[in-house]
Amino acid sequence: MSRIIAGAAGGTPLASVPGSLTRPTTDRVKEALFSRLDAFEIIAEARVLDLYAGSGSLGVESASRGAGTVDLVEFDGKASEVCQRNADLVNTVAGHKVVSVHRSKVESFLERAAEGTRWDLVFLDPPYPLDEVGLAAVLAKLLPHLAEGAVVVVERSTRTPEPDWPDGLERFAEKKYGETRLWFAEPGVDEGPEAMLADGE
Repeated sequence: MSRIIAGAAGGTPLASVPGSLTRPTTDRVKEALFSRLDAFEIIAEARVLDLYAGSGSLGVESASRGAGTVDLVEFDGKASEVCQRNADLVNTVAGHKVVSVHRSKVESFLERAAEGTRWDLVFLDPPYPLDEVGLAAVLAKLLPHLAEGAVVVVERSTRTPEPDWPDGLERFAEKKYGETRLWFAEPGVDEGPEAMLADGE
């Protein structure tokens, strides 16, 4: 059973999506991912977007660790219901609404996002059927909604190639965990996480 690893709701079991509708991030990968994000010092008060959220485990983990707001975007009905259950757990601990669930296709959600809406941390764990062209299109729609210094984390199978990053979004790191590969990208290359990585992260 997956759980919230750390923060205000640390140790809380999470509801899982039944069957094989989603590909959940393992606790091992999640722990390694958030260890790296903690090193970037990006989570506290961050505006977080979890696309193809599945059970919402990455988004609610961010909320437990101090994110300011979290948006979970999931189109499947059963999965979005699980997202809501997990969001309610964290919101109850927080004492106010931190996590919001949006039942929507990712492309439609990004197209409807108000001009000026910006996120600091974005997770994308797209389903296997989404090909590289489709992923590139989503990344292009996401780009105008990234805050300065934002971090984008793309989770894919090790059997898939590196995402085709749109102009203005640059990969600064990648890490393999078993059959999972995480790609880290940011808009521009100023003094963001890439500089920290170069200094020895």
